[in-house]
Amino acid sequence: MFGIPGKQAVSITDKAAAQIAKLMTKDGSQGLRIGVKKGGCAGMEYTMDYVSEVDPLDEVVEQDGARVMIAPMAQMFLFGTEIDYEVSLLEAGFKFRNPNVVDACGCGESIKFNDDITAA
Repeated sequence: MFGIPGKQAVSITDKAAAQIAKLMTKDGSQGLRIGVKKGGCAGMEYTMDYVSEVDPLDEVVEQDGARVMIAPMAQMFLFGTEIDYEVSLLEAGFKFRNPNVVDACGCGESIKFNDDITAA
């Protein structure tokens, strides 16, 4: 929908692909749907859900057995994002490196996009 021909909407690191594929197999899901919603102290939050079916309007990115679907309303916010999976002493989880984010809250759970994108 908002893509550039020949370029995937998001990129997935090898670690993220392995984790997504592992959880898809465990839960018997069709993939991980990502999106954004209003909320948090910076204005927007990422959403992530393992789903049992692919919405025909989703942008689908597949890599090494992992399938990520981008919800239609989130595609313009997530284009160019790298999805990684990081493990540290205190936590493990998916990390989004999104070039469209202009600010984030201190906890890292809430983000703000350029006003030009949110007006669209």
